[in-house]
Amino acid sequence: MTEGYEFDPGFGPYIMAFQGTVEYLYTDINRFKNFSQKKMKFRQYYKKILEVFNNNLGFYAGCLMWAAYIKGQKNLPILNNHCLGGKINEEENTSETDFMINFVTLFPKDMKYFLGETFEFPDYINRLLDAYKEFLVINEGFTKTENSADIKLPECVKTNSAESFKEKIEAVLKSGDLSKLLEYQEQII
Repeated sequence: MTEGYEFDPGFGPYIMAFQGTVEYLYTDINRFKNFSQKKMKFRQYYKKILEVFNNNLGFYAGCLMWAAYIKGQKNLPILNNHCLGGKINEEENTSETDFMINFVTLFPKDMKYFLGETFEFPDYINRLLDAYKEFLVINEGFTKTENSADIKLPECVKTNSAESFKEKIEAVLKSGDLSKLLEYQEQII
């Protein structure tokens, strides 16, 4: 068995394409011409949209935690990095994150429009999204990440608690709810 660190510590089965999910749900909302029907559909979907958003944001937090953890360990190969050797496409590399950044701006307006409710995301959301986007960019989509020493962390990522991140990630993976990783956002950024 090759010694090293898995590229994905187990997040894969728990993530969904946020952009695709949101576009699908909004298409369903917009198929109605009557505003009251659109409003009803939005009310039906908005919690699901936020659930998928928080889960994916938890995935981003987990990726930063995992990277900080393995960066502080012995330099070993990154195992099963499906990006290694690929060609970097900057737009594709950050498209999902860019969509989520834009969503944070637009969703509160939709809450006001459809439900008449004021909604704000916590301040850390934008910091976490910006940190994750920078993480993707500086690592060139992980196309050149062969070993743990190759990982680059954004300056805003804290590493003083990184030794405990593996255990926290493993506990959250047992629950299957990646949004629980957001509880550690203050330890990450």
